[in-house]
Amino acid sequence: MGRLERIWIKRAHRGPMDGHQWARRVAGRGLDGNADQGGRRQVTILARERWASACAKLGEPLDPRERRANLLVSGIDLAETRDRVLLVGDCRIRILGETKPCARMDDVFPGLQEALRPAWGGGAYGEVLGEGEVAIGDQVRWEES
Repeated sequence: MGRLERIWIKRAHRGPMDGHQWARRVAGRGLDGNADQGGRRQVTILARERWASACAKLGEPLDPRERRANLLVSGIDLAETRDRVLLVGDCRIRILGETKPCARMDDVFPGLQEALRPAWGGGAYGEVLGEGEVAIGDQVRWEES
């Protein structure tokens, strides 16, 4: 079983990622107040272990906020999980695909884009399936089919 470690909300496209202790989720939209609403990328998720692995390859302890994901989770592997449902507390998120690292990652640190490529290292994105809240410390696990 995993844990929700951090929550970030982006107030504007390409804007800063603001840290929060909790966030309200809106079904079919994403996190309330986040610049990206609706569509397929309603919420983005980064695995702490994959981020740590990329940073170790680079020899640099970078802040995971730099990945620009909404949720940082630990104890959960996101690789090859398309169409699975991730439970964050009582929040259901259907994983729709891999968040591939873009060239902006190399603006953060040279080589970061390549370091994040293996095994869905850039994380996953998905759609929010219900209303409610998520909070740091929530349990994270896969819904059994």
